[in-house]
Amino acid sequence: MGNTPNVRFKGFTEDWKQRKLGDIADVTKLAGFEFTEHVVYSDEGNIIALRGLNIKNGQLILDDVKYIDGSNFSKLSRSKLFIDDIMFTYVGTVGEVAIIKENNRFYLAPNVSRIRVKSDDSPKFISHYMRTDNFKNRVIFPLIATSSQPALSMENIRKFTINIPINREEQDCLAKYFDSLDHLITLHQQKCDEIKELKKYMLQNMFPQKDEKVPKIRFAGFTGDWEQRKLGDSCKLNGRIGFRGYTEKDIISKEAGGVLTFSPTNIVDNKLTIECKNTYITREKYDESPEIKISNGDILFVKTGSTLGKSALVTGLKEDASINPQIVVMRVEKDTENFMSNVLITDRVMKQVAAVKIGGAVPTMTETELKNFTYFAPAEKEEKKKIGDYFRNLDHLITLHQQKCNALKEFKKYMLQNMFPQKGENKCQN
Repeated sequence: MGNTPNVRFKGFTEDWKQRKLGDIADVTKLAGFEFTEHVVYSDEGNIIALRGLNIKNGQLILDDVKYIDGSNFSKLSRSKLFIDDIMFTYVGTVGEVAIIKENNRFYLAPNVSRIRVKSDDSPKFISHYMRTDNFKNRVIFPLIATSSQPALSMENIRKFTINIPINREEQDCLAKYFDSLDHLITLHQQKCDEIKELKKYMLQNMFPQKDEKVPKIRFAGFTGDWEQRKLGDSCKLNGRIGFRGYTEKDIISKEAGGVLTFSPTNIVDNKLTIECKNTYITREKYDESPEIKISNGDILFVKTGSTLGKSALVTGLKEDASINPQIVVMRVEKDTENFMSNVLITDRVMKQVAAVKIGGAVPTMTETELKNFTYFAPAEKEEKKKIGDYFRNLDHLITLHQQKCNALKEFKKYMLQNMFPQKGENKCQN
């Protein structure tokens, strides 16, 4: 039953119908002269020309926009966009889809096609359908012209086949359901981004900046200047000693009893992750270097490679682990780990990282240079702990919202696979 989905709303049983996009919608693009003869791009204005980069993951991304600057908009009437118009990128990054949710604000730019549904079918449903992996893989990608720049013709876009419920009510139910999921995903992503911005702001204001000895924002009850210190005086640093480095013969699988060895790949956004390709070494090689056996509370710092300067606090580690030669481990006074892990991502320290990079193909920093890094810290351990706890809580909130966002994305992917037919689609109909 290729034309029925696995999961349906109660009360709907009919087979879906297969339609050619050109039969249910007007599909068009701009000829280059239509745009360039009458308007020019400007950085100021209120009429946005939607380009391919403004359409991503089903949304209109308006961080980088160009505006139409011109008075004779009557000559651009064919490019004016209205509510429920579907945008589809047909050059370059082919297959990005978004729907217009407000009118009187947008015009069509070259390299983006406009799909305007002329039947009684739901534009929102069609836009969701065109974003499914099955539709992209079975319908869109096989028709892309192979050249220096991927592209689709309007003729081939009009040949796209769409499986559509016969009942408009079912279309609307599906569109509303996936709109709700998109809304939840957007809310969690926005909250995550807001907390990241708050963290960035607080890093700039809860640590002294250039020529300052106290931060702009401070917990009540703490006074007095902060003290300048060197990392080497307050941290114990250890790296993998050269003659104890490991070779291919020391690398084994986890299943064979291998011990996890952290590399720069395990540090993402200053957080430690094992959700990547991991390296495991023999137990003998691990035991050979007890000074770099990793524990919770250690701070890992990348000292060589393209990601030099990345760092992460080790938390939640439940297995034995070591480090590869690109990383050093820092150990600090108990209850100051969260404070020091945030010191390492302040502007003051990152500028020192940039200043000591050794030229050459592989950026490198010596442990001596790292030990000489300076930073400011409060005299009282309790103030360090409060600052560390504050940023730990921010990181926890960021992680929660990102996890929820990712879980919703996975759930949506699952429902797209099960609430739309997965078989019975042709590449095109002639």
